[in-house]
Amino acid sequence: MTEQIPAATERLLTTVDELADDDWAAPSLCVGWSRAHVVAHLALNAEGLGDAVRGLLEGRPTPMYSSNEDRDADIAELGAAPPAAIRERLRSSAALFAEAVGGLGSLPDGATFDRTPGGVVMAARAVPTLRLREVEIHHADLDAGYGYADWPSETVVAFLDLDAGRYDGAGFVAHATDLDRDWTFGSPDADAPVVSGPASALAWWVTGRDPGAVLSSSTGTLPTMEGR
Repeated sequence: MTEQIPAATERLLTTVDELADDDWAAPSLCVGWSRAHVVAHLALNAEGLGDAVRGLLEGRPTPMYSSNEDRDADIAELGAAPPAAIRERLRSSAALFAEAVGGLGSLPDGATFDRTPGGVVMAARAVPTLRLREVEIHHADLDAGYGYADWPSETVVAFLDLDAGRYDGAGFVAHATDLDRDWTFGSPDADAPVVSGPASALAWWVTGRDPGAVLSSSTGTLPTMEGR
């Protein structure tokens, strides 16, 4: 997914550049976060992933975050900064990430880093996918004119492929009406729900978000997505 990141980042930067100063304090679609917090998170995520990759390239394993508490505190601190400062941090972090990720091809296939020291171990090869998801999903979370329906079709398909492959909850089938294609989540039996709707709405929903009334279930109720 590396090749999709530059365009997704440019779309994000365009949206952020167009936000008036008064828009930053408005709520985002992430509960408890303003738009400023979302942009701050995106900047710090790029820095964290970039630092982790750079550490591997330089032979000094580096965790993505020093701790979950520090991550949250850093988001809160940067989210309280003036909009111009957050905007510049997002732009500079995107450039630093792009430079670091360009070296991924020289790393061993099994290269890993810690999300936090001694915490979840993450595969270096997954970094482009992780970053693309952060950029596209949180761009939509800004609720500032760019939504899941604007995601490129190849991104939508890639997200559904990934989420279906790692889902471990009660089984169901996701049917994309615009693509006439199914994704199997878990191990559905004959009575399992079939959730139908546009592929982009399905991809948004399986992240745990509310797509509104555009999806329907053969059982009348959408699954709770507890296995995501």
